[in-house]
Amino acid sequence: MQDDIPKDRLTGALRRGSVKKHVAAIHVSGKLTLLQRKLSNVLLLNAYDRLGDAQMFEMDARTLCMMVGYNSNDFDTLKASLRGLAETVAEWDMLGADGAQEWGVSSLLSYAKLKGGVCEYAYSPALAEKLADPKVFALINLNIQRRFTSGHALALYENCYRFHRTGSTGWWPLETFRRLMGVEDSAYYQTFKHLNAKIIKPAVAEVNKSSNIIVTAETRKRGRAVTDIRFVIAPNPQLAILDLDDGTGLRRAPVYDRLRGMGVADRLARQWITQHGEDVVAQKLAYVEGQGGDVRSPVGYLTAALKDDYGAPSKPETPKSARAKVLAVVQELAKSRTPTQRDADKRLFMSTLTQNNARDDFERHGWMSALNRDAIEAFWRDLFPEAFDALGSEPRTGEARV
Repeated sequence: MQDDIPKDRLTGALRRGSVKKHVAAIHVSGKLTLLQRKLSNVLLLNAYDRLGDAQMFEMDARTLCMMVGYNSNDFDTLKASLRGLAETVAEWDMLGADGAQEWGVSSLLSYAKLKGGVCEYAYSPALAEKLADPKVFALINLNIQRRFTSGHALALYENCYRFHRTGSTGWWPLETFRRLMGVEDSAYYQTFKHLNAKIIKPAVAEVNKSSNIIVTAETRKRGRAVTDIRFVIAPNPQLAILDLDDGTGLRRAPVYDRLRGMGVADRLARQWITQHGEDVVAQKLAYVEGQGGDVRSPVGYLTAALKDDYGAPSKPETPKSARAKVLAVVQELAKSRTPTQRDADKRLFMSTLTQNNARDDFERHGWMSALNRDAIEAFWRDLFPEAFDALGSEPRTGEARV
């Protein structure tokens, strides 16, 4: 089994454990090799934050090899894989921003160069726009992808994982599934018996062994012929072993730095964030800091504040106002996310804030930020509209505080 990526050897965006992949990128031809598919994920992770304003991206070639689990000094293999990405077509067919159906096609990489130990590359403007869209993405864990030894298994994982919240991929016609696996041109795999034995069963077995989800294939027939396939998705009970966070996601939380700055030990800081949630810890930190110089031992006082709920209302009440109900929904949604997802959510929201006072308030108070309350509501409504159905269909807008 591959070791996890050593974060102390990475900088910037590469220190994250996951990458957002747009549906258009996930539905790239399944003909990508395992190495090519891993490379595409790492290159996207490196470029993601600057997709909207940069045309070229750079990455240390040896770091690139390390992150995909390719430890050879044979750069010829890396060159061949980059060439394959430039020759592979991404095709999307989806609703555009104006509600009209949009079809498009682009090479996965429009350009790649290796020089002086640096990999330079670019995306076409059209594909970069799609890849940067925050509304439709899957979060691919790069430590998990390193464990895969089959390109078909990794392709299946990527295409299933974005449905993990709904529990099923929905029915795919077999021709669609063959395309996703990259075998649509093979006469051999036109026979379901061969497709099942050589592609479906081995891929399912590896996903279930190597990832954070369990998938089960189900088929639908017309007469005696199999016509459609879907995959039922459940959390992997071995998640704690296979997707062990090791504290990296928690250490990236703004509240973690504030705890450490106060003198809280690393393990205790992570324990508090896990046990109480970032928002509660941030509230108690603000409460302790608000006591000024009267506190002799800030860490001890914070410990008591968390234990005895200092600064909380004397009588917790069921939310009555519309704003309080929205806040309750946001809190529940944030708590339901994994540490990796919570980190991605906060980074994504921070990227939408343009004013320093808004960013500072969010870093200090998280999703409880009063200064950003309307933007926070709009953000979570966009991601999980069904969670707000009982509260009304539209977020409030005329109360902007920024």
